Amino acid sequence: MAKKISSFWVFQLGGWLGDFIFTCILYISFSQHVTRSFFVVGFIEMLEGILITTILRAIIVRSNILQKGLKKQISFLLLSTIFVSLLLTLMNIATDNFINLPANNSHREPVLFLSWIVSFIIIFIWNLLYFAYHYVAKSNKERLDKVRLESLVKELELKTIKTHINPHFIFNALNSIRFLVDENPIRARLAITQLSILLRSSMQSENIATTTLERELEIVRSYLALEKIRFENRLQIEYNIAENTLSLQVPPMMLQTLVENSIKHGISKVEEGGTIKISTIIENSFLFLYIENTGQLHQVNNKNGFGITGTKNRLELMYGEAADFSIKGFKNNIVIAEVKIPIDITEELIKE
Repeated sequence: MAKKISSFWVFQLGGWLGDFIFTCILYISFSQHVTRSFFVVGFIEMLEGILITTILRAIIVRSNILQKGLKKQISFLLLSTIFVSLLLTLMNIATDNFINLPANNSHREPVLFLSWIVSFIIIFIWNLLYFAYHYVAKSNKERLDKVRLESLVKELELKTIKTHINPHFIFNALNSIRFLVDENPIRARLAITQLSILLRSSMQSENIATTTLERELEIVRSYLALEKIRFENRLQIEYNIAENTLSLQVPPMMLQTLVENSIKHGISKVEEGGTIKISTIIENSFLFLYIENTGQLHQVNNKNGFGITGTKNRLELMYGEAADFSIKGFKNNIVIAEVKIPIDITEELIKE
């Protein structure tokens, strides 16, 4: 930030001082009657120019016009040039009258219109240079950001081989991120962060028996945010999470796997898309997880698939018969997966 302020003042003071010196050289070269008052007026007018364009810069920064569309920038440039040049002309004429510079001593006291034309040209050039400088700076920054983002995407591709997340989802997410790199760099950066969370969590899940539901929901939110890029309005997401369930322990990546299963076999099979709703409650010392999605049971119930079979096996190995998993279809085109986890046994697993 300090460099930007320093650069502005270097160009600001250097530009106006250069204009003053150039005007003085012309005056000395062509005027037959050189007077001290001319230089006094010229110096004051230089200060007026510095003051009014510094105020103009403050307005540009405060209005955030540099971040808006090209049409709005051009409109602002023209309107501000007209208004500021008129104001500068009035200030210059007031200065001339105050110093009381005789007309026969200087060619610099033109009629009002000619004086405004000169001010208009000066302010227009100032505006043009200011906007051009920031346009080039912004373009360079975006180009560097794009290079960094593309580098991060390649890094994520290398990490993919170490994760157990569905590779089709990974590559769909990477393709979506590549598209966003050009269209929306800020959202692309956020998507990269979300995908990194998923990959890191997947690799870490091999070393832990359980994780908190709150942490698992963070992973699910990252996953659904990435899928939202691909499905857009075809995917709606709802959460109904009981506050007292967030600290409870669940098998890592289990909820994410079931949500991914709902997307793959439910939402993606429905042309108009649908809704995924995740709910949790505690009842009779059991944690209940519900994953509800638009779709039909025969589309979801792939018994050989990793989502359902893997969840059943994990629950049985960890909790025995105390845990349960079921998936049911309803006539209103809704499928609900239910996971039942005993809280007491989970606490014993943590102690072990």
